[in-house]
This record gives sequence, structure tokens and C-alpha cells, in this order.
Amino acid sequence: MDSAVNRFFKITPMSLLELDDDTIRTMSVGAVFTDFAGSITSVDFHRTQDLLVTASADDSVRLYNTANASLVKTTHHKKHGADRVCFTHHPSCVVCSSKYNLDSNECLRYLSMYDNRCLRYFKGHKDRIVSLCMSPINDSFMSGSLDHTVRLWDLRVNACQGLMRLRGRPTCAYDQQGLVFAVAMEGGAIKLFDSRSYDKGPFDTFLVGGDTAEVCDIKFSNDGKSVLLTTTNNHIYVLDAYCGEKRCGFSVEPSPNVTIEATFTPDGQYVVSGSGDGMLHAWSISQRNEVARWNSYIGVPSCLKWAPRRAMFVSASKSLTFWIPNYSKSAGEPGKGEAGGA
Repeated sequence: MDSAVNRFFKITPMSLLELDDDTIRTMSVGAVFTDFAGSITSVDFHRTQDLLVTASADDSVRLYNTANASLVKTTHHKKHGADRVCFTHHPSCVVCSSKYNLDSNECLRYLSMYDNRCLRYFKGHKDRIVSLCMSPINDSFMSGSLDHTVRLWDLRVNACQGLMRLRGRPTCAYDQQGLVFAVAMEGGAIKLFDSRSYDKGPFDTFLVGGDTAEVCDIKFSNDGKSVLLTTTNNHIYVLDAYCGEKRCGFSVEPSPNVTIEATFTPDGQYVVSGSGDGMLHAWSISQRNEVARWNSYIGVPSCLKWAPRRAMFVSASKSLTFWIPNYSKSAGEPGKGEAGGA
């Protein structure tokens, strides 16, 4: 870790309060981890603990304590690699997708970070997994693959519990209550399913007016009222989760060979995104305007997520950065690693 920018021991990341424009503008780099030998491909926060997990192209899965920005554990996975990763409900267990040996049918692994054991293999996908998410209420999880399928799983059973065959790049996400999940498919269509009776088909379908680019990421806001879409042509949309109406849309610079990730703040009032020019942007959803813009200092971030319990987010490329409020700087005083008002 680069101690020159490690401010966590001076400024502890605050517990989440109601965010406002001034707090967003003060976000700045609190810690940087640069010891990755390849690009970070996935990050995930635990829902109830101050923990972060990363997967990277150097075949490592790493666990961090986000309350003090410390690396807790590193495990290496040379046989299968590490591509997508998400927490289960247990703070030291994750689901990780494989990068190698996909023909062996061991596409997903249920891993214990505590003792570096594989608790279960999941077999089914024939190509790289590009979307992975855990149900917030039970042991179910979903995966979307370039083999044009979305599969539903249960941690307790290695066999697939449900299968959807789709066109295009499939992307999937649960809402924060675990009652609904969304699946994106070819032509910019978003289909919503009741997670308790998904076999009956979607109960609603949304189209992002005129934009037929593939959706590479979906997120629901914590209150379940909004859906965040990021597309392969660098557009970001916030939709009303009940009727599909577009609440707002933003565009960022192109990012060849890197898919951009955007994130809601936990209160659902702001969106933060990376960009192909190496900048980070924050927008107000209600005002539909840019609130802040920062230099990411790590190139084009391929991963970006806001912590569910803290005023903090992380961005990642070949390095991992933790961003926290820095009230020692005025909101309009940009500096290295500091926020500059848009």
C-alpha cells in the first residue's frame, strides 16, 4: 500500500449519513493498494460487515477491512483463475467465477477465505461469466455468461436450479429486498422477474428509449425505486423501477476494451461513474447535473462500487483506491487525489 496517500488512520471513513453535494465534493483518495500484478476484474462489499473482496487477473482473491483500509487475506487460484467475485452472507465466504479450464465445467466456485478451501463447484456455463450476484435474503445467486445463458443457483446444491437462454450479453441483478431480479439482453431490453416464481416468465419489460447498446451492468437502488444501467457505448441511465421511465441519463468518454461501472450512493440520490479519460464523475439524480469530477489517478477504472454502510467508495484498475470525505479541504480546492467541484 502506498502510505503517502493513506489517510485512513487520520480520517476514519464516516458511518453513512444523509449525503449532500458538499460531502460528495469532498471525496478524495484515502488509501491506495498497488501490489496487483494484473487488472482488477471485480469488487464487492459485504452487506453488513466492513469488508471488501476483489478478484484480479493475477489469479488472486483479496479480502480487505474497509474500516481501516487493511488487507486481511490473499488467496491464489492458479488452476481456475479469478474473474467475477461476490460475497455470500458469511463474511469470509465468496462465490468466484473461473477464468481458465472452462471446458472442465467448473465455472463457479464457493470459496472459504478463512482456510482457502473450495466448498463447492458449480457446473454449467461454457464461456466466461460476465455478471454475478447474490440474493440478499437467501442462498440463491445468479450468473450471466457469454454462452448466452443466465443460470440460477443455490449454494447448497452444485446443480443449476434455473436456466434462461438469451441473445446478446446477459447481465443480471437482484433488487435489495430479494423479491425481484432483472436480466438485460440483446437490444437494450430489461426484463423483470419475481424471484419466487421466475419460471412463469417476466412480469415487465423495459426498453431504454432508442438505445440498443448492450447493458454491461445493472444495479437497483437500496429503496428499490430506481434501476441503474451502464451500457457498452458508455451511456448511464437511471430508470424508475416500477414503470421503466427514464429519470435521467449521462454519458462518459469512450473506453475501448474496458467496460465502465457506475454505482448508486446508498441513499439513491447520486450516481458515481468512471470514464474512458480516467476521470470519475458524480451526478445528482434529482437535479440531473454533475456535482463533482475527480482524477482517478489509476487510469480508466474498470470497477467502481459505493460501500453500503460508509461514506466511502472504491475504484479499481491495476490499483485499488479507497475514497472517503476529506473535510480538511474545501470542496472547491482540488489537489492531488482531492476532489474538485465540477
